[in-house]
Amino acid sequence: MHTDDPELDAETAAFTEHRQTLFQVAYRMLGSVADTEDVLQDVWLSWASSPRDDVENPRAYLIRTTVNESLRRLGRAQRRRETYVGPWLPEPLVDAEPDASDPAVRADEVSMALLVVLETLGPLERAVFILRETFGYDYAEIGRILDRKPAAVRQLAHRARQHVREGRPRFETDPQVRKAVTERFLAAALGGDLETLLTILSPDVSLWTDGGGVVHAARRVVTGSDNVGRLMNGLGAKGEFTGLEARPVDVNGDPGVVISSGEDIYAVVIVELAADGEHIQDIYGITNPEKLRSIEL
Repeated sequence: MHTDDPELDAETAAFTEHRQTLFQVAYRMLGSVADTEDVLQDVWLSWASSPRDDVENPRAYLIRTTVNESLRRLGRAQRRRETYVGPWLPEPLVDAEPDASDPAVRADEVSMALLVVLETLGPLERAVFILRETFGYDYAEIGRILDRKPAAVRQLAHRARQHVREGRPRFETDPQVRKAVTERFLAAALGGDLETLLTILSPDVSLWTDGGGVVHAARRVVTGSDNVGRLMNGLGAKGEFTGLEARPVDVNGDPGVVISSGEDIYAVVIVELAADGEHIQDIYGITNPEKLRSIEL
């Protein structure tokens, strides 16, 4: 975005420098790439039109504007999701050349499982959690961004952490182990091997399928290894998986799979392992075509 105006060029350079951080903030708030891009467009317009004398710290200004614009949109988005057909899952960020073994890559992403839990937080709790836990802001800085007193921010942070901890117990799994379990699961599911499938699933496994009412998908979260196994096996028996291929990718920094038929993408699948590191606890399957459009293989 080059112009003949040196001041505008400086504004563009400053915005570009922080754009990736702004994207991560908005995406964590909204779980939608399209909404995130809309937020960044509005932030750019605000930044380009703001008087330079009023901005002492460009990064702080841009993040504050991004958070507040995301909060404004989040309220509308959550109301839309109340009438969404079936479970709503965030739009996946897919890297076709995965390197999930690299901690630096993983640290810059937010997992699908965490995004699902963040959906259960109130807007302010979500903003505080993201700014505190992901970007390391102190309570006073967050208070200035959200126009709240530090004590109120501390209380919001405590509630958010507790809620996230209850919704997603903290334990790390080896990316390579997770990748291997994912491959075994898909081979069994696509191959109609119910016996092997049941040995991979945790007894209280949950299956989330987001078709958005556009394509066929379960309208509720399916729980229990027997129910999940028989559902997957039944879909295979009906020919739903005929001609499909699975390709390993990174999804939000974690091992995942893109399932496709030729150039047509059918689904993105991510699994979360149980505490034993061997069985699958959660399965997230995104089949809504609107959430798969941006994927390039």
